Parts: sequence; structure tokens; C-alpha cells
Amino acid sequence: MGFPSNGSEEKSLKFLIYGRTGWIGGLLGKLCTAQGIQFEYGSGRLENRSSLESDIAVVKPTHVFNAAGVTGRPNVDWCETHKVETIRANVVGTLTLADVCRERGLVVINFATGCIFEYDEGHPLGSGLGFKEEDTPNFIGSFYSKTKAMVEDLLRNYENVCTLRVRMPISSDLSNPRNFITKISRYEKVVDIPNSMTILDELLPISIEMAKRNLTGIWNFTNPGVVSHNEILQMYKDYIDSDFTWKNFTLEEQAKVIVAPRSNNELDASKLKKEFPELLSIKESLIENVFKPNQKVKA
Repeated sequence: MGFPSNGSEEKSLKFLIYGRTGWIGGLLGKLCTAQGIQFEYGSGRLENRSSLESDIAVVKPTHVFNAAGVTGRPNVDWCETHKVETIRANVVGTLTLADVCRERGLVVINFATGCIFEYDEGHPLGSGLGFKEEDTPNFIGSFYSKTKAMVEDLLRNYENVCTLRVRMPISSDLSNPRNFITKISRYEKVVDIPNSMTILDELLPISIEMAKRNLTGIWNFTNPGVVSHNEILQMYKDYIDSDFTWKNFTLEEQAKVIVAPRSNNELDASKLKKEFPELLSIKESLIENVFKPNQKVKA
């Protein structure tokens, strides 16, 4: 799965990161600083080929990270009414970056999404049968997911791209409004469905290691197993705020207050676990990386 790239010698690594103002892009910069890895943020727009070529010529990176793109503010419903902008960033931009980097023999670590699947007959909720990397996306309920599924399919042809399917990202920064835990703790009502999720504190360092190993192809970039909304909020109550309460509602009730349907699925993380045996299950990682470091309720 490797790609013959420059910079496998650790001392000569230099990363070019797109997505400076984004959550993942910001965290990647902090991780590089902590690990003593040289990096610079790209200043070019992804859909502007010449600006990407200029960035690469100036920075001379060994690897490129793409954490840019459009998820919508405050949520993916934005993409339903801004379709051209969503295509420009998520399809045209991502493909342009992959193409420019391929011409230069550079690996791109592309932060993508796993919200392109939904539970089905072959992968029923609660079965433990997750979608694998080679499975064809079956969820295009939102325009956001539709563009992400399109671009993932096209990127399969680029042997220099490492596509990381992120889902419902969580970090130990519980004040961040992008954090899945922070989001659902502030909702008036939540659904309760088991899902695969990504603990960034554990998985972003792994993405850097994947670059060092020049890994490419598609990877389900989630912690093994699933966790439900109620299980997370119970942990929140147990560790953070013992007075916390929440209310559930059904998918049918949820559909009345959102524009586009949301993806619910389990991804099979066995490929990632085989490459990184130290990877914790989602519930273990939540406790070790998120709730214990933030614990306010006395044990």
C-alpha cells in the first residue's frame, strides 16, 4: 500500500497542510510542532491549480495533507442550498490537489468522510458487520455526502492518495463547537443510534505516521466498534456533569427539524487496526482520551 515518495527519512520530513482555519488542520499544525516536524500551511485555493503549484514550489514538501473543504455552517444542511460552492471545494479542489501532487510524486493524506454509508440489509444495525474500504457508498441522502462519495470514487484512480474516512469526529477539547460530543450535549433532543466515530487525539498522530510510511488507498479512519449517542451522553454525565440530562427523539421526529438526512453506520476498522495494533476501541478511547482528561465528577 506504500507509495515511493520523498522524505521517508524522518529528519527530512516537511508537510504542506491545507485547512489552516479548520479544526483538523489546526490540530495537525500543533502536532507537527510538538513532534518537531517542519510544516507550512498552504495559501492557495484548492480549486486554483496554479496557486497549488506555487505553494509546492515554494514549500518543497515531502507530503501534503488535505484538511480543507466544505462541511457547511452550522451543519451539512448549508450544502443543500450552496451546491456549486460545495462541488468547487469538495470535488474540484480535492481532485486538483491530488492531480498536482501526483505529477510531482507526492503522497496526499486526504481527510475524507465515512458519512457515505448507512445501515442496510447486508450491514444491519447492531450486527457488528461494518462497511469495508472496498464497499460502494450507499448513502447519498445529503448533497455533502453525495459530493464526498463522488470524489472518493474518482480518487481511487490516484495511487498517490491516502483517503481517510473520518466519522463524527471527537476530541478532548469539549469547548469546540465542531466536537461531536459538544454538539450533541447542546442539542435540545438527540437520536440514539450506534455509530463508528473518530477520536482525533488518538487518530491524528496515526495520520502523521501513515504519511511517514507512505501509505495510500482508502482507510476507514475510525476507532473499532460503535457507540451510541446515549452511551456518550451517559459518559458525559458520569465524568463531566452529574446533573446533565437529555431527551431522545426518533429518526422520524429528527427528519422534521433537518433539511438533509444524516448517515448512520458502522465502518470496519480492521485494516487500520492491523496496521496500528495499539488502536483502542471507540469506548476505550472515549474514556482514556476524552473523558478521563476532562473529568470533573469525583470518582
